[in-house]
Amino acid sequence: MSDTWSPFAYLRFSDERTRAARDLLAQVPLESARKVVDVGCGPGNSTALLLARFAGAEILGIDSSPAMIAEARRSVPEARFVEADASAWLPSPDTDLVFANAVYHWIPDHLLLFPRLLACLKPGAVAAIQMPDNFAEPTHQLMRQVADDGPWAERLSRVARPSLPPVRVFFDALWPSTSRLDIWHTIYNHVLDGPDAIVDWVGGTGLRAFIDPLPPDERADFLSRYRGRIAQAYPRNAGGKVLLRFPRLFIVAVRSTADTNAAA
Repeated sequence: MSDTWSPFAYLRFSDERTRAARDLLAQVPLESARKVVDVGCGPGNSTALLLARFAGAEILGIDSSPAMIAEARRSVPEARFVEADASAWLPSPDTDLVFANAVYHWIPDHLLLFPRLLACLKPGAVAAIQMPDNFAEPTHQLMRQVADDGPWAERLSRVARPSLPPVRVFFDALWPSTSRLDIWHTIYNHVLDGPDAIVDWVGGTGLRAFIDPLPPDERADFLSRYRGRIAQAYPRNAGGKVLLRFPRLFIVAVRSTADTNAAA
């Protein structure tokens, strides 16, 4: 798929999207760091948080989107940014913190990747990961319904990302390599202007997989059907706004001195 990530569409809800990154960073148990990597840095909003927290550290941001990297370099010139594939990237042993805000859920085998990532880190280093866990929310269920109901059904039959495994699966996979492992969910309720704002929100992320493969006329038809169903699923509240319920999964893992330490 071509690079159609739009930094401007993503940043329209910058405060709401960055809230999870702030909450994740607040739980990182490091007083200082010399080398920090922002995996899936996007337009640099999470990278700016890392710079503020770890003044003087070497901050590297990686992302597979040239457009996102270009915006990150413009907005956060103090950090270094390179294009890289998160599904293949692994940290160097001198890395103190791997910070990944809303990127690994796009990688189907991330559950296999996480133990490999931890194994690359030195004892005491931290992997801090946040992933949307909203596969069962109306926003994503309705994407799949519209995809199944239209003339594009066969072409879109395999584009939906899988749901995240249960928390215990992540815990069991990571626990043997950690001296400390925190896993939790937070459900955000974002106050948005209306149903169209919800479509705009997912249009910068999850909806792309459904609409990008379609020609312009079918894309418009898909979006029209989807908007109609979103308006029914998210009625306006007393203030004329809508609430976008957004569950997210957080993982903060501290590398142990040896795999047997955590197990013991």
